[in-house]
Amino acid sequence: MGAAEQGANAIDGRWLVIPRTLCFVTNGDDVLLLKRAAHKRVFPNQYNGVGGHVERNEDPLTSARREIREETGLDVRDVRLRAVHNIDAKEQTGIVLFIFTAISDGRDVIDTEEGTLHWIPRGQVLNYDLVEDLPFILPRVLDMGATDLPLFVHVSYDEDDCIRLRFAEQDE
Repeated sequence: MGAAEQGANAIDGRWLVIPRTLCFVTNGDDVLLLKRAAHKRVFPNQYNGVGGHVERNEDPLTSARREIREETGLDVRDVRLRAVHNIDAKEQTGIVLFIFTAISDGRDVIDTEEGTLHWIPRGQVLNYDLVEDLPFILPRVLDMGATDLPLFVHVSYDEDDCIRLRFAEQDE
């Protein structure tokens, strides 16, 4: 089967998504969060992991590693897929977000135009102004073990524009 036979041009009536990665790097009991710059269009001045768009020539894991390196300067290990979010933000296109964790043996980070990087003790993370879904997701992904399956989550917004997360049931 060639590229033309993949059906990528069959977009009429289809909901399309933008692939992105979100990564949470840990060092000991601390997690690295990015306080997004005030000039950023999405989530200004809020804390989030690092990440970005999956480029055309890469898979989600390669994207996660690249984004971590570009935004933090850290060399990491044990990069693991922890969750996949299908996000319906009431637009013509949605987002598929691949959420990863990684471990860093060092703490020296670079300056980034994305915002400022902060090592935050896990027990204090929920005290920060987090992006709206992080209080639901971050504790779960940080508590996952090496053999845990990724979480699959549908994210949507209700009539009052409040976030709703629906976790898929998984057979074990």
